[in-house]
Amino acid sequence: MNTRIITIDGPAGAGKTTVSRLLSQRLGCVHVDTGALYRGVAFEIRQQKIDWENDAALEEFLKDLDLNFVIEKKALALMSSGRNITNFIRTPDITMLASSSSAKPQVRAALLDIQRNIAKTKDAVFEGRDMGTVVFPDAAYKFFLFADLNVRAARRYDEMPDEKKDIRRVQKQMEMRDDKDSRRKSAPLKPAEDAIKIDSSFLTIEQVVERMIGIIEKP
Repeated sequence: MNTRIITIDGPAGAGKTTVSRLLSQRLGCVHVDTGALYRGVAFEIRQQKIDWENDAALEEFLKDLDLNFVIEKKALALMSSGRNITNFIRTPDITMLASSSSAKPQVRAALLDIQRNIAKTKDAVFEGRDMGTVVFPDAAYKFFLFADLNVRAARRYDEMPDEKKDIRRVQKQMEMRDDKDSRRKSAPLKPAEDAIKIDSSFLTIEQVVERMIGIIEKP
């Protein structure tokens, strides 16, 4: 691998997306939100009414799946069969379905090529949940970003536009997803053995990025 690949894994609400985006800007490379790919799968499962727990139906669905990233206005947009679905994949229902369906080995295998093909041609910051453990075990730098559950739930709550949002529901859903993702058999959420762990509970985004930059650019 001749490109420089940096992975940032961790649970929801730890700040992965914001940190990854800012870090990639500072380094002048591409930011890839791999969670968006799994949300894209979940979105199409919902749209096409796929019984994703039926292995045969899921495999047939994945054969025709056409997900890819394109650059639009200097940002990566998620395309599905040529349609930009970036703005439709952040709902709570899609989030939970993405967490469930991503445990399927067939889904993870189908998305591996997309992620690795990006890495072949571009320096990139990849954020996700198994970037450093499964997708890019030989990445130049691996980080695992985490934070206290209460802090993460509060962050996610503040991001939600819905006036009927409920902080207790947000925390419960986040706790359930953490448990599900860490216990799944296929690519569980955990830090790579050589990952650098950063607790973002009481750090600003800029402080997290500065710490990473210091490690990456250390002489």
